[in-house]
Amino acid sequence: MSLNSAIEELREQFDRDIQNVRNGGVDTEQIRVKYLGRKGLVAGLFSGMGNIPAADRPAAGQALNALKTYLAEELNKLQRDFSAGKEDVPADLDYTLPGDPFPKGSIHPITQIMEEIKDIFHHLGFSVAYGPEIDTDFYNFEALNFPPNHPARDMQDTFYSGDAVLRTHTSNTQIHHMMDSDPPVKILAPGRVFRHEDISVRSYCLFHQVEGLFVDKTVTMANLKGDLDYFARSLFGKAVKTRFRPSFFPFTEPSAEMDVSCIFCGGKGCNICKYAGWLEILGCGMVDPEVFKSVKYDPSVWQGYAFGMGVERIAMLKFGVEDIRLFFEGDVRFLRQF
Repeated sequence: MSLNSAIEELREQFDRDIQNVRNGGVDTEQIRVKYLGRKGLVAGLFSGMGNIPAADRPAAGQALNALKTYLAEELNKLQRDFSAGKEDVPADLDYTLPGDPFPKGSIHPITQIMEEIKDIFHHLGFSVAYGPEIDTDFYNFEALNFPPNHPARDMQDTFYSGDAVLRTHTSNTQIHHMMDSDPPVKILAPGRVFRHEDISVRSYCLFHQVEGLFVDKTVTMANLKGDLDYFARSLFGKAVKTRFRPSFFPFTEPSAEMDVSCIFCGGKGCNICKYAGWLEILGCGMVDPEVFKSVKYDPSVWQGYAFGMGVERIAMLKFGVEDIRLFFEGDVRFLRQF
């Protein structure tokens, strides 16, 4: 084998050994002795110089010196890499001890409740639909049977900019979906909504809603009550009771509000439920025929129910939070509890 071939083979072998050092399989000093020691592989190549013709010895010497320099530089570089950042490490540091724990993040309580609600209604066959947060008066009010003089249209309740509004409920999603889809429809519409309200312990200018819509040829109030009763028991526990009270909403007729037995006192009466034994959690009803006319559904063929709930209110009840503002302040001490 020629000297050049031997040099090239030794260089390749050295590169493989250096990789083993980086992988933790071999110690650096072992490699240094193996190649650059007094009886190392490079010394062995130098000892064979006597067998090379005199005219070729200067070039051979230069090649061997270049190899020796390369090996030394690579070993020094490897040593520097391993030593970097270790100057301040105490000599008696025990590397076998476990490291300091890193705090783990958690899902925001509003998101937790939102996902739980969606999962419950997913088991009832609902799909999720999303709509725009900035919409027109038609989708936010007119198509939902709000008369022109309805109080909800007042500037004190709604953020207006010309004909554009920040939606006051996610019902606009239901209108968009019905105008783009043929019945039957069974959707859940979660998202942020906005109201021109003073910020206080119980109210905020931004909050979250989940609304549902089920349209088919045979949907009745019994379907609505059965589905919402299943929802309440899934969310608050099988022991919870529900009741429906007559109410009024422009987009449903008949309309109702649903209460659940107080989850804190079991319906016996406490300061949370104001000693009534019940907590109101959502509004609901059968879709008004005028809404179907707005989206070109024939009300003589199709009927349906709708409901809507505030996610913050449910989160406050389930987690025992007394101030809605805590959900929006980003205080890690508060959020860490969830």
